[in-house]
Amino acid sequence: MILTVTLNAAVDKRYEMEGFTVGAVNRVGDCKMSAGGKGLNVSRVAALMGEQVVATGFSGGHTGALIEQLAAADGIMTDFTHVNAESRTCINIFDKATGIHTEFLEGGAEIPKDKQEELIRNYKTLIQNADAVTISGSVPKGVGTSIYKRMTELATDFHKPVLLDTSGQTLCECVKAAPTLIKPNQDEIVQLTGQQIKDEASLIEAGQKLQASGIKYVVISLGKDGSLLISEKGVWKGSVPKIDAVNTVGCGDAMLAALAYGLCRQWAEEELLRHASAVSAASAMHQRTGYFEEAVYKNLYPQIQIEKIK
Repeated sequence: MILTVTLNAAVDKRYEMEGFTVGAVNRVGDCKMSAGGKGLNVSRVAALMGEQVVATGFSGGHTGALIEQLAAADGIMTDFTHVNAESRTCINIFDKATGIHTEFLEGGAEIPKDKQEELIRNYKTLIQNADAVTISGSVPKGVGTSIYKRMTELATDFHKPVLLDTSGQTLCECVKAAPTLIKPNQDEIVQLTGQQIKDEASLIEAGQKLQASGIKYVVISLGKDGSLLISEKGVWKGSVPKIDAVNTVGCGDAMLAALAYGLCRQWAEEELLRHASAVSAASAMHQRTGYFEEAVYKNLYPQIQIEKIK
C-alpha cells in the first residue's frame, strides 16, 4: 500500500475554451473536475497502476467532501483530517486555440494547531501499514515549513521509504531528514546546494552532492530531454521519444507515483527510471491531469532509452 500526503488538497477544475481573452466574458466549452493537489494526482496514477492507495491530508466543508467523493470514484481510499474551513479550488484554463494552459491556484484555508496534531496522530497509525509514503506539494496557511521534515522522520522511524516532492523552505527543511527520494528541479538544486548549474555535468555533480548527504535517490527532470536518476550505484539518464503532449500539468506527480510503485517492488535503477519515464510521458498525452492510459504506456515503454552515464 502507498500512503500519499496532500496537506493542501483541492478540487481541480479544468476548463477547455476556444480562445481566452483577458478582460472579456469567456465561455467554457468543457469542464472536468478531479481530486487535486499534487499528492492526489500521485494517488490517482498509483491506483491506475493497480496499487492500493490511501490518501491523507486535510479536507473541509462542501469542497472537502467533494474531494473525497472524487477520489473514491478514482479508486483511492481516503483518511483525511477534517477541518471547519472550506478546502480550496484550483482552476486550469486550457485555450485550445493557442495550446496555452493558465492556472489559478487558491492558497487554502488556515489550519489550527490542534488539527495539525490530529493529522500527525492519524499519520503515525497509517504509516505502519504502508509500503511507501509520498509527500507532495505545498502546505496550507498556519502550517510551518518543518511539518514535512517531521513526517519524514516518523516514516523513517518505521523503516518506510519516503518520496518527497515539494519546494522552497519546506524542501530545505525536509532534506535534513534524508528522505529516500527527492525530485527537485534545476532551480531547487541551486537552492539546496548553492551550486550554480552551467551544464548537465554540473547538474549531475550537484545531484551527487545531495545524494551523498544521505538521500538514496535524486531524480531530476530535464523537461523534453528526459530525466536523471542518481544513486550510490551511479547516474542514469532516461530519454523519451517525441510525443504529442496535450497536458503536462501533473507529469511530475505521475513520475513520483511510478517511482513509488517501483520502490515498493525493489526495482533496480534502470527499470525504475524506464517505468517512471514511460508513465510520465503517457500522462502528458492525456487531457486529464494525473492520468494515463495503459495502452499508451505500453507503447511508450520499449521506446524509453536508458543510459548509464556515470
